[in-house]
Amino acid sequence: MKKIVIFGVGLIGGSFALALRKAGAVIEVVGFGRSSSTLEQAKQLGILDRIGSDVAREVRDADLVLLATPVAQMAELFARIAPYLGTHTLVTDGGSTKGDVVAAARAHLGGKLAQFVPAHPIAGAERSGAAAAMADLYQGKKVVLTPLPENSKDTVARVRKAWEMCGANVSELMPQQHDEVFAAVSHLPHLLSFALVHDIAQRGNRDQLLSFAASGFRDFTRIAASSPEMWRDICLANRDAMMRELQQYAAELYVLHQALENNDAAKLEEIFSLAREVRSAWTPQ
Repeated sequence: MKKIVIFGVGLIGGSFALALRKAGAVIEVVGFGRSSSTLEQAKQLGILDRIGSDVAREVRDADLVLLATPVAQMAELFARIAPYLGTHTLVTDGGSTKGDVVAAARAHLGGKLAQFVPAHPIAGAERSGAAAAMADLYQGKKVVLTPLPENSKDTVARVRKAWEMCGANVSELMPQQHDEVFAAVSHLPHLLSFALVHDIAQRGNRDQLLSFAASGFRDFTRIAASSPEMWRDICLANRDAMMRELQQYAAELYVLHQALENNDAAKLEEIFSLAREVRSAWTPQ
């Protein structure tokens, strides 16, 4: 690719640029964002060649545009870039929800909708910003594409190739499938982690509790150090699926509550044994 344009040059966007640079797959990277200091930092770190100032000029001749902002900002970005997208310019994103992003694209891209291939890189870290970007972030990680009926096979293949050049293993789901799957295995765990730390944080003996917290607490709550803005947007964007998952989890907690109340050792062991069996057999990909 001669040129890519990235909106949101943080962990996801910055790592995308660095990975393509490492692969020798891009000549020029232009970045846009809300923070001039972050953009300047991204340029100093070699993520960007230039900081964009004119959206029309930059997206017109770009090979690929990546939207790597919180999902709540994407509708505005679609509206900004739609009038200026070149006929060969493709658009993808790094949002953790897909139903809302696809709806925003349909509302704002108009006749350019077929040029957008939604994506979700299953890679991240608790740190954010340009300084967190890593050239190998996507190496061996999954990226899920949720192609639209309007996308041509060639368009999907080009976007797939871009993510594969970053080292990712690319798979495909329907947008609704994606949101249901990730509500269960990604969005709910983050919500629970935030909730536990928030609960501890409000207690009068918070410092004492944290002073005795060890690896179990550390491992379970690691993701509570993630971006509050990003996870606020994800929870609201995937609200219906999240509410279903919370209801399911609440029912599971009630079963545990009843087992404890009834001193039901057999039930507790049954639950723990199945959980241990499944967790031990699972290998992250």
